[in-house]
Amino acid sequence: MRETRSMPVPDGLDEMRVDAGLARLLGLSRTVVAALTEEGAVLIDGAPAGKSDRLAAGSWLEVQLPEPPRPLTVEPEPVEGMDILYADDDIVAVDKPVGVAAHASVGWTGPTVVGGLAAAGFRISTSGAHERQGIVHRLDVGTSGVMVVATSERAYTVLKRAFKERTIDKRYHALVQGHPDPSSGTIDAPIGRHRSSDWKFTVASDGKPSVTHYDTIEAFQAASLLDIHLETGRTHQIRVHFSALRHPCCGDLTYGADPRLAERLGLERQWLHARMLGFAHPADGRWIEITSEYPKDLEHALAVLRDA
Repeated sequence: MRETRSMPVPDGLDEMRVDAGLARLLGLSRTVVAALTEEGAVLIDGAPAGKSDRLAAGSWLEVQLPEPPRPLTVEPEPVEGMDILYADDDIVAVDKPVGVAAHASVGWTGPTVVGGLAAAGFRISTSGAHERQGIVHRLDVGTSGVMVVATSERAYTVLKRAFKERTIDKRYHALVQGHPDPSSGTIDAPIGRHRSSDWKFTVASDGKPSVTHYDTIEAFQAASLLDIHLETGRTHQIRVHFSALRHPCCGDLTYGADPRLAERLGLERQWLHARMLGFAHPADGRWIEITSEYPKDLEHALAVLRDA
């Protein structure tokens, strides 16, 4: 049975939109609150409220909360194209294909790195939430490339700390539209959630500090291939930063890429690849670097540009 919360609207939410105010009050996303209003689960002074209605301090609020999500499970499932780049007693590095999530999450029904490793017989560190065991960093579903997973408890602890303290060398390659000026530089711009979308991010004055360093590897008529070093690791950081410079990743329609150029290059996702990870091995401290080659769709896009 769903739980119902009843309370007066706090003074601090006066005049706020229902979706924004309840998201802050109840710790839900605006998307979830909007869905609750659509099903009539939000009442203000006994009347159904719409997501864009305004809250009034002192009004009586009744909200029927959504069902709690079922516990996530790890299902062993082979992942086509996910090659093992390196493996020992402490870590395993994979070449994550596009369309694969790092781990299970609410609403995701596709393949995962954790599930693929389980199917391949790897024992993953038991540290972390069940569905995220061994995960010390993530790549977006739409981003390919090298990803490391901890297979021992020691490695999980050491690598989590290394990512937090930014001692990991994370190198990405990105094909962006146009030619960034200067051709090598640093983008220092805070990133926060987009005001109108829970799944997009944007440069925002009240966002989290975000720093991206880049160098041009190769310039084409319509685009530039960049080597990118991340000082921080915000969600969608590269995509957001270069979109803000009006040089979005080719094929990244979510962040303003030209659909005609994407079609010409044969891209159905953003041209963004986790090229290399460098770090001190969690067992003995030796420095190792693991590199991933470009997948076929990204190679094809470069070939089209080089032949133009």
